[in-house]
Amino acid sequence: MADEVFRRMEKKDVAKVAQLERLCFSMPWSERAIAGELKNKAARYCVLERDGEIIAYAGMWIVFNEAHITNVAVAPDYRRQGVGFMMMCCMMKLALSLGASEMTLEVRERNFAAQALYAKCRFERAGLRPKYYQDTGEGAIILWNRDIGSFVDDMCIREE
Repeated sequence: MADEVFRRMEKKDVAKVAQLERLCFSMPWSERAIAGELKNKAARYCVLERDGEIIAYAGMWIVFNEAHITNVAVAPDYRRQGVGFMMMCCMMKLALSLGASEMTLEVRERNFAAQALYAKCRFERAGLRPKYYQDTGEGAIILWNRDIGSFVDDMCIREE
């Protein structure tokens, strides 16, 4: 069985996370932007290491009782194996521990795989940001989970 570790992103991870960004997104964040998030008091970023390799990461901003997911990235070789779901559980547990009870995010209109993941995580459509993504002019669907505690209780494995 693979050795897996969920942990907070550190400065030493920035280059590897930026590489993952480039693999996963058409408009990846730069190393500078990622490093800047480590200094943002509202931001929390986590990585998933498998056998010492970062295979996924996710980030969010916490503002009062709301968590806003900024990015979720899973290396292509590890997709469709539940890694994205594990990352969302990790982020929701962390958000709860920091006082958030709700979570929001935007997802590309044509990113059906991500939309399916977020539906599994009980996110519901709340609106649309037309022409949100500069690279394609595609809109962003705004999603909310208004009770992340209930989702975590029902769906996420707890550490004993």
